[in-house]
Amino acid sequence: MTRSFHVGQPFDTPDIDITTALEDVSIPTLLLSLVHITGDPSYIRDFTQAGLFLNEVQGFMSEADKARARAAALPVIADYRDRGCPVPDPLPSELVEEMLDWAACEPVDPDNMALMLEELDLEGADPRRPTALQVADDFSVIVIGCGESGVLAGVRLTQAGIPFTIVEKNAGPGGTWWENSYPGARVDVANHFYCFSFEPSNHWDHFFAEQPELRQYFREVVDRHGLEPHIRWNTEVLSATWQDERWHVTVRTAGGTQTLTANAVITAVGQLNRPQIPEFPGAQTFAGPAFHSAKWDHSVDVTGQRVALIGAGASGFQIAPAIADKVAHLTVFQRTAQWMFPNPMYHDRVPEGARWAMQHLPFYGRWYRFLLLWPGADKGLDAARVDPDYPDQGNAVSEINALARIMFTDWITTQVGDDPELLAKVLPDYPATGKRTLQDNGSWLSTLKRDNVDLIRTPIERITPTGIVTSDGVEHKVDIIVYATGFRATDVLFPMTVTGRDGTDLHARWGSRPFAYRGITVPGFPNFFMTYGPGTHLAHGGSLIMNSELQMRYINKCLEHLITAGLRSMEPLPEPTAAWHARSQEAIRKTVWAHPSVKHSYFKNADGEIHTVSPWRLSEYRSAIDEPLFSDYQEA
Repeated sequence: MTRSFHVGQPFDTPDIDITTALEDVSIPTLLLSLVHITGDPSYIRDFTQAGLFLNEVQGFMSEADKARARAAALPVIADYRDRGCPVPDPLPSELVEEMLDWAACEPVDPDNMALMLEELDLEGADPRRPTALQVADDFSVIVIGCGESGVLAGVRLTQAGIPFTIVEKNAGPGGTWWENSYPGARVDVANHFYCFSFEPSNHWDHFFAEQPELRQYFREVVDRHGLEPHIRWNTEVLSATWQDERWHVTVRTAGGTQTLTANAVITAVGQLNRPQIPEFPGAQTFAGPAFHSAKWDHSVDVTGQRVALIGAGASGFQIAPAIADKVAHLTVFQRTAQWMFPNPMYHDRVPEGARWAMQHLPFYGRWYRFLLLWPGADKGLDAARVDPDYPDQGNAVSEINALARIMFTDWITTQVGDDPELLAKVLPDYPATGKRTLQDNGSWLSTLKRDNVDLIRTPIERITPTGIVTSDGVEHKVDIIVYATGFRATDVLFPMTVTGRDGTDLHARWGSRPFAYRGITVPGFPNFFMTYGPGTHLAHGGSLIMNSELQMRYINKCLEHLITAGLRSMEPLPEPTAAWHARSQEAIRKTVWAHPSVKHSYFKNADGEIHTVSPWRLSEYRSAIDEPLFSDYQEA
C-alpha cells in the first residue's frame, strides 16, 4: 500500500507531546488505530464499550478505561515512530468486520457492512471512482450547479475522461455554503464525515465547521482536481431543451443569454437553494433593511438595532444566538416549535491533539469517520417509522419515537427551568423527529431567556413601515427584518424550464408531485440525470455528500453505457419509474414526517404530501443504485 491520508504522515513527535495529544483523542478510534499499527486485536478485545449514541465518539467509556487505553497506546505509538512510521500491513477481512462490530457496539448487518467498508475505504482504492474511458470528441456533458454535488460531478467526469462544462450562477463553488453567509452559519453534520470520502480533511477548525471553512474546502477541491477551466461562474441556467438528440441549455450572464449544447445534462442544484419568503401584506412598505437569511446583507450593521427574525428553523436557530448580544432587541417570530437534541460539541473547536492524531495515526481519520456515520446511519429512521399498533399516535408513532420525545423534552425542560410561559412556547406539540430535528448545545434556549429577546408565537398579520403586526393587533417595532423562512424545497429544479422529448415540460408533468426513477432519471427526458433529485433528501441520517457520491457513481455508469454501447440516448421506462415512486410513497406514508399533526414542514407540498424525502435505509438506497438495471431503460 502506498502512503495516503488513510495511513497518516510520518512524525518525530516526542513522547511528552504524544502524551499530551492523547488527552484530546477519541479513545475508541485510538484503539482501532492501534490494531492497525500492531495487527493485534487485543486492543479492542480488552476494552468493552457500553454503547454508542449519536455523536458520542468516546463510546461512554469510563475515565479509568480511557486512561488505561492512553497508557497502552503511548509505547505502541512511540515504537511505530521509532520504526520510521511504516505502512501497516492490511488486516484480515474477518478482523476488520470484528472492528466494525466493536465500534458500532452491535453487529453490523451484511448490507450495511458493504456500505461501511466502501465508505471507510481502508485500501485507499476510492471504490466509487469511475472507469477511465475513450470518449469521442463530440460527446460532452453539462453540469448545472457547482455546490458539493456539482464539484463531485466535475471530479468524477474528469476521472472518467468525459468532456464537461459546469455552469454555476454564483461567483465560486460551494452552493449553499457560498450563499449562506449569515452570522452563525455552520453545518449540522459532523465535518469529519461531511466531506468527500476521497477528499477527507484533517484540518477542520471545528467539529461542525462554520460557513467560511466549508466554502474554502470546496474551493480547495476544485483547485486540486483542476476543475477551474471547466467552470463558467456567474452563469445561470434558464432552460434546458432536448432537441435533435442533444440538450440545448440556455444560460444568462452579465453579457446576455446564449445556448450551450451537450449530449447529457446532470443537475446539481440542490433542494435548499431558492429562498422562500412569505407574502405578508405590507412587506414592501417596511422602511428599514429587509433580507432573506441566504442573502444576508453584510452592509447592514445590526449592532444596537431592533431586529425581527421571522422564522426559527435551522437558519434562525443559528442566527439568533449569533446576534443576540449585539442587537438592542431581538424579536423572534416562530410558527412552529422545533424538537432539538443535545450536542455539546456543536460549537467546539477541534483540539490540537485530535488534529495530530488525524494527521499521523494510521487509519485514525477513517475510523473516526465511521464513529460519526454509524449512529446516524438509519437510527433516525428507526424513530421515524410508524408502528400502527402503538396506542398513543398523537404524541408518538412508536416506542422508540416515544423515547426520543422523552429525551428531547427533558433536554428542553431542563434548560428552560422555572418559566412555564416559555416552556409552553418552545415545547413542540407533534411527535419527535416529525420535522427536521435541530442540534443544540444550550445556545438557543439561553438566547430566548435573555432580557433583550422575545419569542412570539402569535401569527403575523401584516408588516408596516415601522414594524410587524401580529394577529392579536400588537405592533412590534423593529428597525431590520431578517427572513429565516427557508427555501422552495418542494419545487424541484425551480425556476429552470426543462423540456424533454416531444416538447414535454418537466414541471407540468410533475405538478406538485415530483418523481424520478431511483431519484435520478425521468421518462421522456433522455440523458437527463439528477443528483439530489426527488425522493432523495435525507431526513434520518447519513449525509448528502455520501448520497451524492452514490448517485454520481450510478450516473457515471449510465454515461459509460451510453459511450461504450454507441447509444444516442437512454431514459427510464414509465412502468419501473411508476413502481419506484409508488413504493417510495407507500414507505413515506408510514413515517412520522407524514404525520397529520406536522402541519408546517418543508418536506410537505401544499397538499400535505411528501415527494422529496427518502424513506429508505442508506444501505437500501445504495443497493438500489449500485448498478443500473438497463432493462428498465429505453435506449436508442
